[in-house]
Amino acid sequence: MEDKVIVFFSTAINCLKNANEELCRPEEDIVPHVVCKNSQSATDNFLKGFLVLKGIDTNHYKTVDALYEQCLLLNKNIKTITSESFECGLNTIDSAHCNEVTKVSQCYEIADRLESFLRREGILK
Repeated sequence: MEDKVIVFFSTAINCLKNANEELCRPEEDIVPHVVCKNSQSATDNFLKGFLVLKGIDTNHYKTVDALYEQCLLLNKNIKTITSESFECGLNTIDSAHCNEVTKVSQCYEIADRLESFLRREGILK
């Protein structure tokens, strides 16, 4: 189980780094698809890592919102990462709906705040 957690968190951190690198380009050079897919994947993997760490099987949760809701049941403080449901939450990981920089920036910010939350909680070092 610990190996799964490490894989989820490592994948999430890598995806967040890739999204950040893309967002650091000049706005006209940013590929929204790259930021969106990496941000969604980071969020998905952070949430799955958190749940697996708590002994929860994540195979039953098909959307980011479902993962997030389960995480909320385990730790109410996770609500600090977003006050509304995820823009992409009702979908499986898919970047088809992310086509503008402001939307993908919001996806990135959620993933980034989730990483910060996990660090504050002492889950990520």
